Amino acid sequence: MQQNNHVVVIGNGIAGITLAQRLRAHSDCRITVISAEAPTHFSRPALMYVYMGHMRYQDIIPYPDWYYEEQKIEQLQDSVESVDFETKTLKLQRSQPITYDQLVLATGSSAVYYNWPGLQLKGVQALISLQDLELMQQTTKGIKQTVIVGGGLIGIEMAEMLQSKGINVTILVRENLYWRSNLPEQEAKLVTKHILDCGIELQLQDELAEILGDETGKVRAVKTKSGKEIPCQFVGIATGVKPCIDFIKPTGIETDKGVLINHYFETSIKNVYAIGDCAQFKDPAPGEPALEQLWYTGRQHGESLAAILTGNREPYTRGPWFNSAKFLNIEYQTYGFVPRNWDEQHYSSLYWEHPVKTKAMRLLYERESGKLMGVNLLGIRFRHDLCHYWLKENYTIHQVMEQLPAVNFDSEFFQRYEPELLKQYYQQFPEKQAPVKQHSWWNLRQRLSLFAETPDNC
Repeated sequence: MQQNNHVVVIGNGIAGITLAQRLRAHSDCRITVISAEAPTHFSRPALMYVYMGHMRYQDIIPYPDWYYEEQKIEQLQDSVESVDFETKTLKLQRSQPITYDQLVLATGSSAVYYNWPGLQLKGVQALISLQDLELMQQTTKGIKQTVIVGGGLIGIEMAEMLQSKGINVTILVRENLYWRSNLPEQEAKLVTKHILDCGIELQLQDELAEILGDETGKVRAVKTKSGKEIPCQFVGIATGVKPCIDFIKPTGIETDKGVLINHYFETSIKNVYAIGDCAQFKDPAPGEPALEQLWYTGRQHGESLAAILTGNREPYTRGPWFNSAKFLNIEYQTYGFVPRNWDEQHYSSLYWEHPVKTKAMRLLYERESGKLMGVNLLGIRFRHDLCHYWLKENYTIHQVMEQLPAVNFDSEFFQRYEPELLKQYYQQFPEKQAPVKQHSWWNLRQRLSLFAETPDNC
């Protein structure tokens, strides 16, 4: 890339800022990062800890101002009102128009709202942006009761945040168990019980019908489709996210739910690219989602596009699926393919759950070949690099069992539960009762060192 090229990135989240950093490491081009949300990049997953008082806002800013000056990455806090692809010009809300040679859309996600009566009331909001956090800090001061609409990962984060302030929380969930839309039934039952044990009320198999307000325009209650009226002074909307692309749609760029791209992040407009939550692959690989709206995939998008722009034109390949989250006190990790339901004729699984503690492990595999398809973990952490290696190298469940002693992330200080999973394995495969071959740790580390770099545990 030539030194006089100007790369403009709209969005300073993990995708946009990773792109800028990697681009600067391999190019002297001019880089400008524009964001209306915040003057500089911050850790979005840590917003909840700012609300809870565990961290300050300045604590979640990973890079000081001098870093961007030293790296010659220009930062501009402003809103992009329109884009002219013919003249390669961005019209900004407050600043002078800016031109580009390459434009990268990294605009992230916005909350999904449905047409419920009462959405305009004070005390109704989602939690996506820094501005959402600031509004939530203001509107939840001194309140006693809240209702969260939606049973996903954002919903449980909001519940933990509000409960930390001594506020009573009720969550409306359409399914019969929490996050049953994503989790297998046994994991969903474990998570649901844990949420209830932590004092959060779940209104299962019910949905929001209307938000009711008082004479001052503030929330006073919600009414559900079952006819229940639940008093509250705050309603958290956690019904999903969508690509933030409204400002770009009138330009004629090809869009669907997100900005449509190929596996080089190229859009339908020359020299315009899209990465992160706002990007949608036109031809995703079999079994892979068209929208990859995760922290680690955003980072991978930024890394891959930087390589492409600096001459290493290789198509993006995500590798095995990974996600991590928390259900209050339960850490959750998932690797590969573990759907909510599966065809029992083609797939089977090893599942172990602690009889008392909130801990569980599941390994899903193909019945005929034994090929490992995915791993679910609740309350137990495995080594990310080894799980990724198993899936990337198409390990069978039998090969995984040979390496099971090496996978525990906390083996030195925490109780190990892998032997329990091994017992489950022997019950399903009695012919394997002879002691499994255990690879030495150093031998395994050498094998992993030959494997390509994998995403860090986020």
